[in-house]
Amino acid sequence: MKKIILITMLVSSLFASNIKQPIAHFNSSGAVIDLLYKNGKIYSATDASTVDIFDLKTKKIIKKIHVDKIEDFMGDLVDSKVFSVDEIDGNILILSQSKKGFARVHLHKNNKTELFIDYKRGLSIAKAKFINKNTILLALLGNELISFNIAERKQNWIIKVSGAKFSDFALNEKRTQVVVADESGSMQVHSTKDGKKVLTLEGQNLDNVFQVAYKNNVVATAGQDRRIAIYKEKSKVAYYKKSTFLIYSVGLSPSGKIAAYASDENNNVTLFSTVTKSNLGKFGGNKMTLSNIVFINENEFLVSSNDETINLYSVK
Repeated sequence: MKKIILITMLVSSLFASNIKQPIAHFNSSGAVIDLLYKNGKIYSATDASTVDIFDLKTKKIIKKIHVDKIEDFMGDLVDSKVFSVDEIDGNILILSQSKKGFARVHLHKNNKTELFIDYKRGLSIAKAKFINKNTILLALLGNELISFNIAERKQNWIIKVSGAKFSDFALNEKRTQVVVADESGSMQVHSTKDGKKVLTLEGQNLDNVFQVAYKNNVVATAGQDRRIAIYKEKSKVAYYKKSTFLIYSVGLSPSGKIAAYASDENNNVTLFSTVTKSNLGKFGGNKMTLSNIVFINENEFLVSSNDETINLYSVK
């Protein structure tokens, strides 16, 4: 009996030793909801009414952008969740929780934060990103997409993607196309110029897709059905890999050749080659359910979860 216990402990220890740990940490003001890396800076959207901006090299916060707290249904002031953050040409786009279940949008530039869309518009915005410095893309919970002109403060176009509830979207590198994921399991690719549908990606996920990544014409999904699906637009290749747990988060390297996903109940991340489908390693050290996986380059990536810690990993 003692020998069996000893062998079990040795096997467990060996397995644990194969899980790579973070090489650095960043501590945000609150739980991280959205995460962006751009030009040596990390932007962390938190549930503590803040966007924290870190310098990748120094690992220190270089700026905090605050949005106002909001009143809850009891009339008490509480922190606002910042749902998403984006940056282009020094402009920072901030989507956050507002009154009566609606959302608001702020634009931050030159150390000034301007309320651009307030709760009075009655929009249940789930995600907001720049298309270019003059245009933002809004996704509503009802799965509508809105292209919004910043200077004119009006809609360019609005479309209904599908009747399914919105989950996530991801833009390609040139921000000319957006892939939209929802509870149906199918992905719709639309042009950001006019909203027209370009392509439907389907057949790999059975139901709700929590999150989607889009790099170098490769799309990866994080599925409630415990599947990470890979779609390659140019070659029309599509396949999925099965996990043992719900896949809450997914990421792709800039080349699209490496995929990363939340692979088990211990909040570990597994990397694999999208070309050969072979696993490249498992990465641990995350205490809570994962919220984002963001690659800095082909050799480094960031992982955030439902707590304040952002972990930095080396692929090799």
